[in-house]
Amino acid sequence: MTDVIQVTAAIDSEEGARQVAQTLVSQRLAACVQVSGPITSTYWWKGTMETAHEWTCTAKTRKELYEAVEQAIRGLHPYEVPDIVASPVLLGSQSYLDWIARETTRHE
Repeated sequence: MTDVIQVTAAIDSEEGARQVAQTLVSQRLAACVQVSGPITSTYWWKGTMETAHEWTCTAKTRKELYEAVEQAIRGLHPYEVPDIVASPVLLGSQSYLDWIARETTRHE
């Protein structure tokens, strides 16, 4: 197992997704953020079934940075309960995993 994780978050606009990506990468909280969408999400919210178009951000980062990544996303996110989840990366190309580690280390 590695210390690399993927953090995904769904957001209501492409502009918002790009802002999340720019923020996470510029602050070195993620080595890369991929933006996908639009997607269609169907979910329950306050007793009503809703359907919405969203964009997904997938951030490649290290487990120790999760709390900072979550806080950065929350600071930009319009939802009361944003969809922010992390998944471990069990295996991967070692050169790619090393690159993520390098790029999520602050360069002073």
